[in-house]
Amino acid sequence: MKGYPMRRFQFFAFAFATLATFASTSAAVAERYRDRAVPIEAVSALDLDRYLGKWHEIARFPNRFEKGCEGVTAEYGLRSDGKISVLNTCREGSPAGEASTAEGEAWLIEGGKLKVTFVPWLPFARGDYWVLWIDDAYSVVAIGNPAGRTGWILARDPQISTDLRAKAEAALTKNGYDVSKLYDVAQPPR
Repeated sequence: MKGYPMRRFQFFAFAFATLATFASTSAAVAERYRDRAVPIEAVSALDLDRYLGKWHEIARFPNRFEKGCEGVTAEYGLRSDGKISVLNTCREGSPAGEASTAEGEAWLIEGGKLKVTFVPWLPFARGDYWVLWIDDAYSVVAIGNPAGRTGWILARDPQISTDLRAKAEAALTKNGYDVSKLYDVAQPPR
């Protein structure tokens, strides 16, 4: 992978775990953090130009594909074919740990509903990535999906205010998530 040392096995394990977690048809792949009896609602409009760029992972619901990852970032860019490039970076054990990356692609379905894949040659390996809430400044976002196996709070900066964290958590709660199960991701200080 460009820019970061990473063994091929790690990449495929990371991509496969991502696929397994997102695959809503597989049974008991991961714990569900969302009460699926509660309706889930993505934002009605998303300004993709403002959304693109680098995001820091503030908190996540535990998942296999990010086990041991700290200092996590996601970078989104617009490709020439209209799809969105995705570059996720994990630092092993701490924000200063060895970096590994996974590249994927995403595309906007409608409003704040996107599909994402890290294995584009497998048509069934597409997961839901829904923007449940984003602040007016496009600086903090809450992400989830109908299956409730994954969810994140992302921010443009490595740390966020208590107020913005509360708003992101409120959006997750409104969509049926149990925010007491969020894992706080270590990020480098500002």
